[in-house]
Amino acid sequence: MPEELYELESEIPANTVEDLLRMDRMPHIWCPGCGIGTTMNCFARALETSGLDLTRVSVVSGIGCTGRVAGYLNLDSFHTTHGRAIPFATGLKLANPSLKVVVYSGDGDLSAIGGNHFIHAARRNVDITVILINNSTYGMTGGQVAPTTPMTAVASTAPYGNFESAFNLPALADSCGAVYVARWTAFHVRHTTKAIKEALAKRGFSFIEILAPCPTLYSRRNKLGDGRAQMLYYQQQSEVRNGADTKDVALGFQGKIIVGKFVDRERQTFDDAMVEYYTRRLGDRYVAPTLTGA
Repeated sequence: MPEELYELESEIPANTVEDLLRMDRMPHIWCPGCGIGTTMNCFARALETSGLDLTRVSVVSGIGCTGRVAGYLNLDSFHTTHGRAIPFATGLKLANPSLKVVVYSGDGDLSAIGGNHFIHAARRNVDITVILINNSTYGMTGGQVAPTTPMTAVASTAPYGNFESAFNLPALADSCGAVYVARWTAFHVRHTTKAIKEALAKRGFSFIEILAPCPTLYSRRNKLGDGRAQMLYYQQQSEVRNGADTKDVALGFQGKIIVGKFVDRERQTFDDAMVEYYTRRLGDRYVAPTLTGA
């Protein structure tokens, strides 16, 4: 190596995020231009400054491209079955209330086969943070229509365009009782990092939707260009509207994207309600869950 290149390389600062990654599993499986890795970097940056004891942080994912995040993070992590990340995380949190439990998975996993678990965890206000990566498709299994695929978009199961209405996920989380609801994109890395940090500090069911490109299946099939083209779309079409009514933030095909923090409120958590109820009913006979390892 030429001496000037060696000197330049030696001046590059260490990437502190690598301490939170399982570097022995790199390179990752995500396609060039995929936004999932960017969101994982935001998550790692948020953890760095969160003040959390990282030995008490657990990450749970389901099946799909985003589900691989759990396997790359150098934390206690669980790669569960399709659609079952949230009930698994719920059990983990109730069994050990001292843990900070994060569900990190995709739109197909959490809003399709896992949709029922999503709405009931929000309704109960289970004390977990849910990070949902929305790439508008089933990216790992062939590009089929997902509950988040915009109308008119082409998919492998809708070659002439999708005619089903898509979920407005922030509105769904809000209406079911989530205490924190935000949406950002893979372009908004600083905003996303801040939102994740806020969600981690919140008690109750906190939810962040992050839009990320799937250039291999969704973008290519819809002639939207590569990952860079989708990032330019996020930059040009996003409008920050903190506090927006979640009923007004639905997504269309390549239309305007309303991003921001929409909901930030207080509500009794599921585990607090359980302890209060059984203490009132059973008195001294009730033994509340303990903070294992606290």
